[in-house]
Amino acid sequence: MVGQSFGIWLSRCKVIYYTFFSWMYGFVGSCTNLAMVNSSWTQSHIEKMWKIPKLTKKVYPPCDTSGLQELPLGRSNKIPTFLSVAQFRPEKAHTLQLEAFSIALGKLEADSPRPKLQFVGSCRNKEDEDRLQKLKDKAIELRVEKDVEFYQNLMYKNLVRLLGGAIAGIHSMIDEHFGISVVEYIAAGAIPIGPRMDIVLEEDGHQTGFLASDANEYADAILQLLRMPERERLEMAEAARKRVSRFSEQRFYEDFKILQSYVFLSIEKRLILKIGGKVKDWRE
Repeated sequence: MVGQSFGIWLSRCKVIYYTFFSWMYGFVGSCTNLAMVNSSWTQSHIEKMWKIPKLTKKVYPPCDTSGLQELPLGRSNKIPTFLSVAQFRPEKAHTLQLEAFSIALGKLEADSPRPKLQFVGSCRNKEDEDRLQKLKDKAIELRVEKDVEFYQNLMYKNLVRLLGGAIAGIHSMIDEHFGISVVEYIAAGAIPIGPRMDIVLEEDGHQTGFLASDANEYADAILQLLRMPERERLEMAEAARKRVSRFSEQRFYEDFKILQSYVFLSIEKRLILKIGGKVKDWRE
């Protein structure tokens, strides 16, 4: 009885602590001159917590994909390959991808080339290794083990080889700050399938990938790609690759420099106004 009462008291203390911490987090954040965020999801979170939408600006992180962009867009039609690159963590939702792949195989025409799904990721600890083993067991349960490959702690040069052979890259984590693996997909010429709001968007009016949120939507996207003429797939891959420049190191440098100037100008304005002077154009 005493232990139960203590547990209730401890839970209430935790609620009070986290409520206070959340308030402090929002208060301190609201005092900033400028908040730079790396995605639309992060922007939405910061605007909600800090309540400074006009001072919250989106700057995508720098992704060096110059080597991947040299890979040819053409792919072999013998075994269409779908690639999934992510650590074997629960929030990456690998099981969803496996179930979607199984659904797609069940709907695939008998005379169509049988595709392959490749999982590439690292394991941080024993829990991740157990999760990977459960994923392998799930493949057996779904009777797709012959169509699925698992690569643990793969060297980067081997990852590049797999990216260069994949017709699509699958990503299924939601509420993620930024999906660098999706940028690598489009740079390598693999059509992205996933929930990304910032990356999988139209480019010059052309579709660059497929958005999906559940197993059936992922399965439909897989089937659309498998049934798509090679010419259309190449056009989509080319349009997607054009978006890579939005996430380049050069773009990050330019956007960061512009916002840095904004911060300095804001501080300068405040200092000058305090002493009753006139604000000078910061570009002079």
